Amino acid sequence: MASLILIVAMFALLWVLLIRPQRQRTANQQRLIESIEPGDEILTVGGIYGIVEEIDEEDDLVVEIAEGIQVRVSRRAVAAVVKPEEDEDDEEEDEEPDDGAETESEEAFDEPDGVGTVNDREDEVRDEAAADPTAAPRS
Repeated sequence: MASLILIVAMFALLWVLLIRPQRQRTANQQRLIESIEPGDEILTVGGIYGIVEEIDEEDDLVVEIAEGIQVRVSRRAVAAVVKPEEDEDDEEEDEEPDDGAETESEEAFDEPDGVGTVNDREDEVRDEAAADPTAAPRS
């Protein structure tokens, strides 16, 4: 009797950990595919970005991947619908007019960590070599 309960518990655990999440992913992908409309930007499973221009009579998508270049893509080949970026307006507001003045980054150049130490050590080695011409050269 105990072994029967253990087997049933194992099947329940298998269903909760493997089968149920897979069904949810499949249902989410199906909803995504059905919700595609002209004007949506999509990403195909092949890694191609494009904008849906129309849906043809065979329920395939006509996608513009570059200006004037359209391809026909099966709905099943859509990996994701790309959300429009809302940061574009913020970036345009942050831009300052170029009045020829130098910015902070142009005024001061920050060396990476340790560069000054390496340069100082090179100067010391050169000074030592110039002071003692009999010293053997290092390789």
